[in-house]
Amino acid sequence: MYPKNIAFNHMNIYWHDYAAQAKDIPITASNLIAKSSIIGRVGLMLLSCGTGAWRVRSSMNTLAENLGITCTANIGLLSIDYTCFDGKECFSQSLCLTNTGVNTAKLNALEKFIAEFSTRNKYLSAEELHSALDKIADIKGLYSPAFLGLAAAFACSAFTFLLGGGLVEMICAFLGAGCGNYLRSKLLARHLTLFLCIVVSVTLACLVYVCALRCAENLFSISAQHEAGYICAMLFIIPGFPFITSGIDMAKLDMRSGLERLFYSIVIIGVATITAWVMASVLGLKPIEFTPLALSPGVLLILRFIASFIGVFGFSIMFNSPVFLALAAAMIGAGANTLRLELIEFTTITPAAATFIGALTAGILASVLKKHLGYPRIAITVPSVVIMVPGLYLYRAVYNLGTMSLMTAAEWFASAMLIIVALQLGLIFARIITDKAFRYCT
Repeated sequence: MYPKNIAFNHMNIYWHDYAAQAKDIPITASNLIAKSSIIGRVGLMLLSCGTGAWRVRSSMNTLAENLGITCTANIGLLSIDYTCFDGKECFSQSLCLTNTGVNTAKLNALEKFIAEFSTRNKYLSAEELHSALDKIADIKGLYSPAFLGLAAAFACSAFTFLLGGGLVEMICAFLGAGCGNYLRSKLLARHLTLFLCIVVSVTLACLVYVCALRCAENLFSISAQHEAGYICAMLFIIPGFPFITSGIDMAKLDMRSGLERLFYSIVIIGVATITAWVMASVLGLKPIEFTPLALSPGVLLILRFIASFIGVFGFSIMFNSPVFLALAAAMIGAGANTLRLELIEFTTITPAAATFIGALTAGILASVLKKHLGYPRIAITVPSVVIMVPGLYLYRAVYNLGTMSLMTAAEWFASAMLIIVALQLGLIFARIITDKAFRYCT
């Protein structure tokens, strides 16, 4: 909801104006401008869901082939520049989003629209197609801010355990993340700017964590050692989709989109970690190590699987996935992440190599599952591996940088970068193995 009398920086596009001259004829018999409007709008809607440039271009190509024209597109994080040819005429257009986000429910609806184009949709008029796209564009969040806050609470609480935290840290992170993501969801619904949403929600998450811990210290004589988990309360802010799709885009040499998505992710993580560092300085907190958990290997294995399942399910809900899709991603993520953690603990494999194996496993399983469920592959793979993103490492790098402990900061940053690269490579090679179209430069 926007305030009244606000001046919009991006003007609305009146898509139905493109169909004014071709209301009663099939889109295949319409003029080039009407055909191009459908292709461009579908591409822009796909981009708004968070999917990568390669998938957006592939979908635009599918529509163009069905309409008997040629389309070339240059795709970024928020914009598409494209040109359509029909052998006689040429039509070029530049389209831009006001913001980006993740909506796997809308992505799934668009995939079905594209899949049905050759058998059903290409016989509709441009007016009818834009009306169908209007309905897809109106697919908002499936869940309320309160439910999204609850999903973040469970996800970050599970994340806390996987990073080595105990029950006290998990409860405090549950409360902090729940409040933080609830506020973030409310702010996003009002279309407030990116930096404001990040700073305010992370600040609230950290404050709630510390308040909960201080209450526990006073009421139950809990040790201050448990402050180690406060950073876990803000891990709901991790930009999983742009981080992962940036690597996939660069692998296909979509450098503009890949670099823009990577920089966008770095901006989010940078603002979030700096905010958390400022809060730590104000509240007198330090990123100390977690107290070791006295659990047997067998019990730890089971609990890691359960925590990974809960964490991935929570993140998938935050990406607006339907419950069935979130459950599918959670099963894959639980197995892949537990494998990664067990390899780190019981073998000599480095964390980066273990992350590569975990991401590769998740990508292959997601590809197999996609054939049976029909959901977009990316809607399964990204939630299943986002729990492997080393948010704690990045925070510790920024914290030590702020205290001018440059060597320590460099070590944490290098470890984080190795894991992030391994994570992206794992998904890229899983795609290369399972997707013939992705395997070639075409």
